[in-house]
Amino acid sequence: MQRPSPEDFLLKETKPHLGGGKLSGDKLTSTYDLVEQMQYLYVRVQKAKDLPGKDVTGSCDPYVEVKMGNYKGTTRHFEKKSNPEWNQVFAFSKDRIQASVLEVTVKDKDFVKDDFIGRVFFDLNEIPKRVPPDSPLAPQWYRLEDKKGDKAKGELMLAVWMGTQADEVFPEAWHSDAATVSGADALANIRSKVYLSPKLWYLRVNVIEAQDLQTTDKGRYPEVFVKAILGNQAMRTRVSQSRSTNPMWNEDLMFVVAEPFEEPLILSVEDRVAPNKEEVLGRCAIPLQMMDRRLDHKPVNTRWFNLERHVVVMEGEKKKEIKFSSRIHMRVCLEGGYHVLDESTHHSSDLRPTAKQLWKSSIGVLELGILNAQGLMPMKTKDGRGTTDAYCVAKYGQKWVRTRTIIDSFTPRWNEQYTWEVFDPCTVVTIGVFDNCHLNGGDKAGGAKDSRIGKVRIRLSTLETDRVYTHSYPLIVLHPTGVKKMGEIHLAVRFTCSSLLNMMHMYSHPLLPKMHYIHPLTVSQLDSLRHQATQIVSMRLSRAEPPLRKEIVEYMLDVGSHMWSMRRSKANFFRIMGVLSGLIAVGKWFDQICNWKNPVTTVLIHILFIILVMYPELILPTIFLYLFLIGVWYYRWRPRHPPHMDTRLSHADSAHPDELDEEFDTFPTTRPSDIVRMRYDRLRSIAGRIQTVVGDLATQGERLQSLLSWRDPRATALFVIFCLVAAIVLYVTPFQVVALLGGIYVLRHPRFRHKLPSVPLNFFRRLPARTDCML
Repeated sequence: MQRPSPEDFLLKETKPHLGGGKLSGDKLTSTYDLVEQMQYLYVRVQKAKDLPGKDVTGSCDPYVEVKMGNYKGTTRHFEKKSNPEWNQVFAFSKDRIQASVLEVTVKDKDFVKDDFIGRVFFDLNEIPKRVPPDSPLAPQWYRLEDKKGDKAKGELMLAVWMGTQADEVFPEAWHSDAATVSGADALANIRSKVYLSPKLWYLRVNVIEAQDLQTTDKGRYPEVFVKAILGNQAMRTRVSQSRSTNPMWNEDLMFVVAEPFEEPLILSVEDRVAPNKEEVLGRCAIPLQMMDRRLDHKPVNTRWFNLERHVVVMEGEKKKEIKFSSRIHMRVCLEGGYHVLDESTHHSSDLRPTAKQLWKSSIGVLELGILNAQGLMPMKTKDGRGTTDAYCVAKYGQKWVRTRTIIDSFTPRWNEQYTWEVFDPCTVVTIGVFDNCHLNGGDKAGGAKDSRIGKVRIRLSTLETDRVYTHSYPLIVLHPTGVKKMGEIHLAVRFTCSSLLNMMHMYSHPLLPKMHYIHPLTVSQLDSLRHQATQIVSMRLSRAEPPLRKEIVEYMLDVGSHMWSMRRSKANFFRIMGVLSGLIAVGKWFDQICNWKNPVTTVLIHILFIILVMYPELILPTIFLYLFLIGVWYYRWRPRHPPHMDTRLSHADSAHPDELDEEFDTFPTTRPSDIVRMRYDRLRSIAGRIQTVVGDLATQGERLQSLLSWRDPRATALFVIFCLVAAIVLYVTPFQVVALLGGIYVLRHPRFRHKLPSVPLNFFRRLPARTDCML
C-alpha cells in the first residue's frame, strides 16, 4: 500500500455554491444558506376514497406505488379498507430523475399478484415549486384512471411539488436514494434526527454517623462501613475508626444521576466479620425526587434515615421475626452548581452548571453546514464489492444531530444545516462520520457496530465572528496498522456573535462554574464521575428511536483518551519541548551576548541595560511595549483556517507498529505473555529514566533546603556569614549600583572568563542531599 503524503492530511479551503448562490440578501434561503441547494420532487400521499373492492364485501387491501423512472416507493397497505389514510411523503432527488412523467398507482394487495385499481400521471414541467417559509401545499383530490386512460372508480388525495432540503417534510420523507432499504426499523435508522443529552446532576451523599446498630457478635469490635448503590454505580466509605455500634465517618460519596430519576439510592450499613464476608446491619432506599437541590456552597440540612433490618430467630419450634430500629445520619443533595463533565475539559462543548437558574445569557449562534464527503473508503462488502453507507453526527452542548444515511456512496451529499446557541466561545464542536451497519437486518446479524470513518473538532474561539468558513477536512483514523486517511468531509461553519462586549467579558470568567473552585473535586473523583456520566449518556441515547448507539457516543466523547499510549506520550513530550523552545532560544541568544559573538549587539545590550538600571520605571513599560510590537508583527501571519487533526503533532505518522498494537489493546490486556513481558520491560526502562530526572529535581530542591539546615555545618556557616555581609553591603550601597555591577559582570568579555564553573555553582553542588539516605 502506498504511504500517504503529508499533503493528504492538510486542510483545503473550498468555494462551494452555498444557498443556491444567494448567500446574502435572500430571505427565502436564509435558513439553509450554509449548504448547497438540493432540488427534490415531493409527493405527499394523503388518503383515498371510494376504492372498488374485489370480494363480496366490496372492500380491498389498498396501497400506493409512487414511480419516477427507475425509482419506486410504496406506502403501507391496509386490510379491508376502501377509504384508507396514509399521509406519507416521498422525495425524489432531481439529480437522479430520468423521466418526464410521475406515475402514482393504487394497487390491491394480493398473495399471488397485486391487482391494479387506478393511477394518476403528472407532467414534471407542470409541477409547482415551493420554498419555505411558504405554507405547505394543500393536497387535492385526483380521479383515478384505468390502464386505458379512462376514468376509474375511486379518488386519491395528493400534493406534488418541487422543493429543497429546507422543506419541513424532508427529514421524515422516503428518499429515492434509499430505495434499496426495506423495513420500518431500517428506514428509521437512515433518517436525520436531533437528540438531547439527559440532564445530569452530581449527587453528593455525606455520610456522617449511624446509631443503635445491632451486631450478632457482641464480643468483638465491629468494623462498620456504608455501601451506596445507584443503578450501576457502587461506592463505599472507609471502615469507621470508632469501632462501636455508633460509628462515625463524615465522608462524601459522589454519584452521577440523570433526569428523569428512575432508580432510588440504596444504602446499606455493613459489618466486616471476616476478610471476605460482610454482614448487613441495616438498609434503606431513598428516592431521588425528595432530595434537596443545592445551587451554591451553603450546606443543606442533615437528616436521619431509618435503617431496616429483619432477623429471624428460633424460639423453640417457632420462628420469630425481630425488627431493629437503627438510624443513619446523612446530608444528601443534588449539586446544581457543578458542570457534570462527560467530555474532556480540553475540548468540552459545554461548561454551564446543571441548574438552569445559574445559566448566563447566550453570546452568539453557531451554524454548521454539513455539505458532503469525498473519497470515502469502502467500509464493508456487499454482493462481492466494497460499499459505504455514511452518515454524520455532530455534538455541541446538550444537542446531538445525526444526518440521514446516504446509501452505497463514496461521495455522499448531505447538505444539512444545524444551529446551536453558544454560551462560551472557548468550546469545541465535534463532527464524526460513521458507516451505518444496521440496514437490512443489521441489528440481528450478531450485534453489528457502526464503523468510525473519522472525526473533526473545531474550536469556536479560533473562528472570526460572522465569517463563513468553508473547508474540506481530512478524515483521519488511527488503525493498528498505522494512520489512514478515510476521505474528506466538506463543512461550512459560521459563528455569529450577538454582543462583542459580552464575549470579551467571558474571557475574564473562570472556565468552569464557581463550585468547581469553592469545593473542588479531586482528579480521581473527576475521572470516575466522567466515566459514569459517559455511561449514562450512551445508555440514554441508545434508547432513543432511532438509537444513537454506544460506540458512536463513546467515540464522540473520547472515552478511551486516558488510556496509556506510547505514541501520545511522545507527542506530549515534544509538545512540552515546543513550548520550552522559546525559552531555550532566549537562553542561547543570551549566551551569545555574554560571549560577545556579535560585538555590536552586545554593546547595544549594554547600553539598554544601563538605561534600564538608571531608569527602572521604564522596565515594565518596555517589556509590555515589546510584547505589543511582537503581537502586531505576527498579525500578518495569523492563522486563516480553523485548526484540524495534525498527524505530525500526534506522532501518528511515525508510530511503531508495536506501539500502535499496545494502544489498541484492551484493558486488561489480551496479548500473549511474551509480548506483555517485552512491553513491561520497555515501560520499566522509560520509567527508570523518568525516575532519574525526578530524583535529580528532588536533589536540587534538597540542596536549597540544606543551606540553612546545618546538615553540613561548614557550608551553612559560610552561607550565613555570606548573608550577613551581603545584607550590610546592600544596605549601604544603592541598589542601582549593585544591579549595574552585577549586570556588567554577567555580560563581561570572554577575555575575563574561564571555563571552570563559578564559585556559587561549586558551592551549591557540594551541598548535601537526602540521596545518601535512600535504599
